[in-house]
Amino acid sequence: MTNPSPWWTPHVHADRRPRLMLRNGIAAALRDWFSRRDFVEVEAAALQVSPGNETHLSAFASEVIGPDGSRQPLYLHTSPEFACKKLLAAGEQRIFSFGPVYRNRERGPLHHPEFTMLEWYRVGETYESLMLDCAAMLALAAERAGAKRFSFRNRDCDPFAEPERLTVADAFTRYAGIDLLSTVADDGGTDREALYAALTKAGLRTAPDDSWADLFSRVMVEKVEPFFGQGLATILCEYPVAEAALARPSARDPRVAERFELYCCGVELANGFGELTDAAEQRRRFTLEMDEKQRIYGERYPLDEDFLAALAIMPQASGIALGFDRLVMLATGSQKIEDVIWTPVAGS
Repeated sequence: MTNPSPWWTPHVHADRRPRLMLRNGIAAALRDWFSRRDFVEVEAAALQVSPGNETHLSAFASEVIGPDGSRQPLYLHTSPEFACKKLLAAGEQRIFSFGPVYRNRERGPLHHPEFTMLEWYRVGETYESLMLDCAAMLALAAERAGAKRFSFRNRDCDPFAEPERLTVADAFTRYAGIDLLSTVADDGGTDREALYAALTKAGLRTAPDDSWADLFSRVMVEKVEPFFGQGLATILCEYPVAEAALARPSARDPRVAERFELYCCGVELANGFGELTDAAEQRRRFTLEMDEKQRIYGERYPLDEDFLAALAIMPQASGIALGFDRLVMLATGSQKIEDVIWTPVAGS
């Protein structure tokens, strides 16, 4: 079997170019959408002290070498989030960032080590406003690409219809028969043994060393996520606090947080929050996340002390990150992310 032709081979590029031109058109339409709503586009530096402090995010490490030969470890950011929140602390009200981010250990039809993230923030507005934004962007991307429906792997979705809203607890009940919130305490603490018993009863595989987070993820991947975004887009909201390290607790129920994800055709497109602004609580959550990362991967990333200091004066806001390449994939009917990236990273 021969290796596939490189993307720069003229006949391969000629085949890819229509999708890439649609990508440009969708990007232009989204920028115009933000401009008409008084958002300011910002450019976040890719090199950061910390790449983020979530357990399963893996970064590319680098360093700055000074004129005197001194060395400072830095990372390519996995998201512009920390930089954007510092800008909110500085006084910006509505901002968006549209550019490359970098994640290690990720490659496949829906993953690429360098990809384009669209991230935006609204000061003084609820995370429900971001849900409305998402619905508008699905329709805008479809309109610009001339698509009546989105499709991926034999699933399709109407990008012009209002998305279904579903809480994580309701999804666990509907698709797995599990009462998730019975395993979460009012302070956000989790009961691993109760969730372990619920999975066993539901016939899902378990392991003796599974944590509550491991069990939660298994239900999500095997029983819940496959049903999302079929026919209609799905907005999955109210994640348990333990699964929302950067989101504030819900005023309605302290066991859950103001976090939602957007799905189309079974593909996760966006992750939004009512932003946590309690610096002490954020430090505590980051520390727990890095402890778990140390347990699983044998490594941890530093905390961005500058970010935590800025968080103490950051106003109430909502923010969201959307995988732009995935949105283009769905709008153009592509089956792998590299089909809509101008210059894919070499590798298998």
